[in-house]
Amino acid sequence: MQTRAPITQDVLTIPRKDPASDKINLVGLSREDLRTVLIENGTPEKQAKMRAGQIWQWIYQWGVRDFTQMTNLGKAYRDELDAKFEARIPEVVSKQVSEDGTRKYLVRINGGHEVEVVYIPEEGRGTLCISSQVGCTLTCSFCHTGTQKLVRNLTAGEIVGQVMMARDDLDEWPEKGSRKPDVRLLSNIVLMGMGEPLYNFENVRDAMKIVMDGDGIALGRRRITLSTSGVVPEIHRTAKEIGCLLAVSFHATTDETRGMLVPINKRWNIEALLDALRDYPKVSNSERITFEYVMLKDVNDSDEDAYRLIKLLEGIPSKVNLIPFNEWPGAPYKRSSNNRIHAFAKILLAAGYASPIRTPRGEDIMAACGQLKSATERERKSRKQIEAEAGK
Repeated sequence: MQTRAPITQDVLTIPRKDPASDKINLVGLSREDLRTVLIENGTPEKQAKMRAGQIWQWIYQWGVRDFTQMTNLGKAYRDELDAKFEARIPEVVSKQVSEDGTRKYLVRINGGHEVEVVYIPEEGRGTLCISSQVGCTLTCSFCHTGTQKLVRNLTAGEIVGQVMMARDDLDEWPEKGSRKPDVRLLSNIVLMGMGEPLYNFENVRDAMKIVMDGDGIALGRRRITLSTSGVVPEIHRTAKEIGCLLAVSFHATTDETRGMLVPINKRWNIEALLDALRDYPKVSNSERITFEYVMLKDVNDSDEDAYRLIKLLEGIPSKVNLIPFNEWPGAPYKRSSNNRIHAFAKILLAAGYASPIRTPRGEDIMAACGQLKSATERERKSRKQIEAEAGK
């Protein structure tokens, strides 16, 4: 049994209460916490479970955040809710739409910080790429987001709020009483935006439980993919407590190269990471793990790398997503040629590994994988500054 390594980070998570408002934000609370908050603020205990269920459906199933419109609640009770609570989600600062239909949102959260969210439309489906932190702590050398310093974790409400914001923009909330649509514009979620999700595990878990709730947004766990760079101690927890699909930012076949590209490899190397991944499909009841592999010219794209990758993945149900490097201003790498990427994929395919080559989306608006970076969050702020902005 592997010893659980402690995870320590000096990361502040802002509480759910907006310092600019006296009202308690209900978005992001678990069902039990919602019930508790209602009781603490005057709802009779015998009614609280039913009231929590009704409010939950209004907020997450039908997208109604104005308590006065929750018509199956008595008017006096609606007025009482409106006086004490709010259902607030991140504010859209700007929206850019790519030539290929990709949408990139800049959204503002508590403290005035901003994160980016990307919606990728596809035939018969749509994928939302959401963020889990303001900035990132990992400093992966090929990733534009990694050049932005970590500011803080997002709360569960700020994470699920990104999904709600996108559904607002897509006008995809059903009317009360109508059945869920067979085809959704927002059908899949990937935790591949700003930040390392497993360094904000509890908030990510709580947000995804809301997303998966059958009386709410109701996306199944196989519609959610969490991408990690390899926070080994939290991988087993992810399988047990979330159970979503897992993607791993792998990107290299030797510790020397991976340590240069993904510095977390110096803490948990390739061997430790693969050991943690072997049981994931069985514990989470997932079919396989996705290994993400960004193709960097003359760095990790040789035939020898492909054969080493095949050897490393033995015994792990896997597919490999090959990602043409999305260049950004000042990037230290170049994208592998199309011929080199296809040759790499051919070797993997011959060994029995699905190896789709990802089509870059939203490059013209800097919305492609590894390009997200909020221009307003360029410098690390001190804990004292962040707390002051949060009104603590």
